[in-house]
Amino acid sequence: MKKKPILSFWEVWNMSFGFLGIQFGFALQGGFMSRIFQTLGASPEEIPGLWLAAPVAGLVVQPIIGYMSDRTWSSRFGRRKPYFLLGALFASIALIYMPHSPFLWVAAGSLLVLDASINISMEPFRALVADKLDDSQRSYGFMVQTLIIGIGTWIASQLPWFLNQMGISNTAAESVIPPNVKVAFAIGGVIFLLSILYTVFTTKEYPPEDIEAFESHKKETAGFGKGLIAIISDIKSMPLTMKKLGLIQFFSWFAFFTMWSMSTPALSEHVFQAPKPDAAMFEMSVPDELTAYQEEDRLYNNAADQIGSSMGTYGLSSMLFALIFTLITRNISINRKMVHMISLILGGIGFFYMYYASNYNDLNVSFALIGIAWGSILSLPYAMLSSSIEAEKMGIFMGLFNMFIVIPQIVASLGGINLFADLLFGTAAIGPMLLAGTCLIISGLCNLIITNKKAIMD
Repeated sequence: MKKKPILSFWEVWNMSFGFLGIQFGFALQGGFMSRIFQTLGASPEEIPGLWLAAPVAGLVVQPIIGYMSDRTWSSRFGRRKPYFLLGALFASIALIYMPHSPFLWVAAGSLLVLDASINISMEPFRALVADKLDDSQRSYGFMVQTLIIGIGTWIASQLPWFLNQMGISNTAAESVIPPNVKVAFAIGGVIFLLSILYTVFTTKEYPPEDIEAFESHKKETAGFGKGLIAIISDIKSMPLTMKKLGLIQFFSWFAFFTMWSMSTPALSEHVFQAPKPDAAMFEMSVPDELTAYQEEDRLYNNAADQIGSSMGTYGLSSMLFALIFTLITRNISINRKMVHMISLILGGIGFFYMYYASNYNDLNVSFALIGIAWGSILSLPYAMLSSSIEAEKMGIFMGLFNMFIVIPQIVASLGGINLFADLLFGTAAIGPMLLAGTCLIISGLCNLIITNKKAIMD
């Protein structure tokens, strides 16, 4: 295989910049989707199930997009860029519409569209880094990507709180999403599209090394049936290292899905003693009852704003993690396995510290530790994977690798969170966060099974 040219920082930055928008979408979804569900009447026990559409969308979309992008080449539009531009258009529309959902089922459907669209954009970005960077720059490239993701996470997570400080209300009538959340999602939609366009116009993709062989193979495998057979064949032929990384990913993403779906109900009650009030428990026609409901709802919305803002800390610390390792991996090799293991264990400790948290600052400590794990999850598994698979199948294997991200989320949403949190930690509101910490520590220890030296060392 021909050695690829070494790219400058700004070339790597430009090709990864679209992830700023993708992460705006993920951060707003992860930080505030459960708040939208609760506002529209969902109980904490119902929330994981309402998130089911998101991982199901990823399970279906990413392998298909990976397979299609591997088989795409246009001298004008490239290989991966058409897909993440298409995804950006639909994701931006979904973000803007989401907080205007009038009913719970509409919000759940909007989440399906949003997550499918984000997945259409995200998978080709992972493959693009592997396409353009020489193996010696893979860890560096994924760390730059993580740096941009951290920036997006932190800014997007602060938006509702910041907009409230600017005078945009964080309260609304019963079953209506507050204005500051609506404006934040609209801003996220615009930034999503603009950041993707920036990468589209500043990044040039490499053509296949042998264009004739590429076109010949594409013709031989044309058609839905052959495509499905090829995907199934690739699933069966996954490298052993990919399967081992999949186990690590399973526990990691179970933990983060638990955080995204349950942090607002868990922390608003455990840390701020301000759970979402049940409107059915108040007689709204009685002035004193209405006032009591409005006061409890105000406290909940203030707590939700603070939780969302505090969650931004994990984006900030993941950004710092990525910045440090970007500088390190430019010049020296790292032991990816050991760095990933330690990072995940620190994240697990961050979740357990939430049990002792009593205010906003305590949560910032927890999320700062979780951010170290997040920064590692977004970079090192992909660096290890890309060093273990064939270049011509980078897209499909990156897509299939997503199964180890979405399957744990499906398990979590189908009752896994409620079942294991109750089994291990009782019915306390903070139980799901303790479950997330347990999963991250298990995930960290699973790194010990990685033995492929090419995957381990940068």
